Amino acid sequence: MPLPVQLPVEPMLAKAVAEVPVAPPDGPGLIYEPKWDGFRGIVAFDGETVEIGSRGGKPLTRYFPELQDALARILPGPCLLDGEVVVPTGEPGAQRLDWDALAQRIHPAASRIAKLAVETPASFVAFDLLATAERSLLDVPFGERRAALEAFLPDPQPPLFRTQVTRDPDTATAWLAEFEGAGLDGVVAKPEDLPYAPGKRTMLKVKHHRTADVVVTGYRVHASGHGVGSLLVALYTVAGRLAQVGGISAFPMRTRDELVDELAPLVERDEHGEPVRGEGERSRFSSSKDVSFVRLRPERVVEVRYDQMEGDRFRHTAQFERWRPDRDPRSCTFAQLEVPHAYDLGRVLA
Repeated sequence: MPLPVQLPVEPMLAKAVAEVPVAPPDGPGLIYEPKWDGFRGIVAFDGETVEIGSRGGKPLTRYFPELQDALARILPGPCLLDGEVVVPTGEPGAQRLDWDALAQRIHPAASRIAKLAVETPASFVAFDLLATAERSLLDVPFGERRAALEAFLPDPQPPLFRTQVTRDPDTATAWLAEFEGAGLDGVVAKPEDLPYAPGKRTMLKVKHHRTADVVVTGYRVHASGHGVGSLLVALYTVAGRLAQVGGISAFPMRTRDELVDELAPLVERDEHGEPVRGEGERSRFSSSKDVSFVRLRPERVVEVRYDQMEGDRFRHTAQFERWRPDRDPRSCTFAQLEVPHAYDLGRVLA
């Protein structure tokens, strides 16, 4: 059965809200949701077949065959759902979202995907209903779309979930603090009178903002062929070893060239005076890219802004704040990082 909406639909987006201290925006007519850390997905079900589209418009269906099969059985009828594909891992009572396990699903080999679908099955968390067989809801205010979602999915069964909502900013503030321990990365605020706006940043998102002092260990040349594209940064472990924690990028063009001169005295050189290059970590996303970098002596400290950690690395690219010439690089250890208290993902999904 065809849906009353022209596909594909580009997801509605959220713009960041910078507040210190970090807290959800407060105001009348706002509905708050946890911010899920997964792949944004638009699920289209025609009554027989499920298709999953990504935020960028690329199909995700082949990477999550277990979701395609399960949603076709669970969904009560034709629909268009907006939500997030996530992978929970861990024992019951101590589960959390696992970004690394999710990212591994984007793989060219069908046999590998099938194996991971069994070992680390995905879930879909729905937070908006865009259409049913009877009508399009794109022009309907979010408050009504949310009520329609609850009526359409009154008691969803795993791996399909319906996200929590609240109109209480104090509850949303508690979510911001607690749910990070389950792998979530913030809170989204949606005006209840807002129609669905594909591709536009009309929602508000609040994520954690933290700072850390890290040691600069190298830089990659910008894709243009000149200037610094990104800085590689590290922290000292308890054993006194430098461990890479991520990178800093998005420098203005003028700054890229200035950084080359500024960092020149720190460049490690071989016996011929040539810069020593290191080989960066590779993944399936960077298999064809040049991941080499110019090695620097670990003598410069920079303060960065980051949102959260994924294991022992920054979850996203860190942002440059300022140089810290007053800091001894050896004092930059993992001990300075804030570790969120563990929180069971099952309680968030309930």
